[in-house]
Amino acid sequence: MNNLVSVPKNGSLVNSNSNQNFPTLSNWLDDIFNRDLPSVFTSNFNTGITLPKVNIKETADDFTVEMAVPGLKKSDFQIDIDNQVLSISTETKEENEHKEENYTRREFGYSSFKRTFTLPESVNDEKINASYKEGILSILLPKKEEAKQKPARSIKIS
Repeated sequence: MNNLVSVPKNGSLVNSNSNQNFPTLSNWLDDIFNRDLPSVFTSNFNTGITLPKVNIKETADDFTVEMAVPGLKKSDFQIDIDNQVLSISTETKEENEHKEENYTRREFGYSSFKRTFTLPESVNDEKINASYKEGILSILLPKKEEAKQKPARSIKIS
């Protein structure tokens, strides 16, 4: 976790929203992007690990999380949901061995990441699905029926 504090553009640390029980898309996105900073930003040891870039889109019916992770296989990913927290992680290991007459050289490679997202209450976590195509992991987060935006309608005056 990090110790960053989000300060609104008006400079106030007091949240002016009186209705804090219902997260807005803006609050949800702020929460997502203000967490899980890689350790390279919080330590003096640069491991060279970077977190994959993420796009989040919202429509009237769902949210879509797209993560750029080229070079991996579907089986490399672990996607979990626990208590309205979506976790996406992967771990890859590589070992190369080169033998010659007088020596043996071994090189080990290891990389991993984990991204977590706190989901809004409006997401129907029973219907979440994921796909991986051409280096993009896409996770569809459908909204609950009661959270979907209803189309505008006219009301007749009697």
